[in-house]
Amino acid sequence: MDWVRIVYSVILIGCGILIFVAPLFQKGDERRKFINTKAQSYAFIVVVGMLLLDVGQSSYLSIQGNAPEYGSGISPLVFLTVISIIYVGTLLSYRKKYGG
Repeated sequence: MDWVRIVYSVILIGCGILIFVAPLFQKGDERRKFINTKAQSYAFIVVVGMLLLDVGQSSYLSIQGNAPEYGSGISPLVFLTVISIIYVGTLLSYRKKYGG
């Protein structure tokens, strides 16, 4: 089971890096760069929102006296998967919207 997680993690991290870095090296018109920039900024907003929600939840639980256990934050695999899906979804929607 550990090998499955390791392979999944490597594939997910590799795809995530390619998704975020590949558009920077492609030569194209300004419309394509605009679409990529909008999709990346939306994904960044979602990342910041998820982190703020997690910090808020941890703060609330610690004030209530139900402090979370060590390491009970956001799972990195789930976090990367959600962000990758959101980025690809917004990229496809912006491509359809702006004709890229």
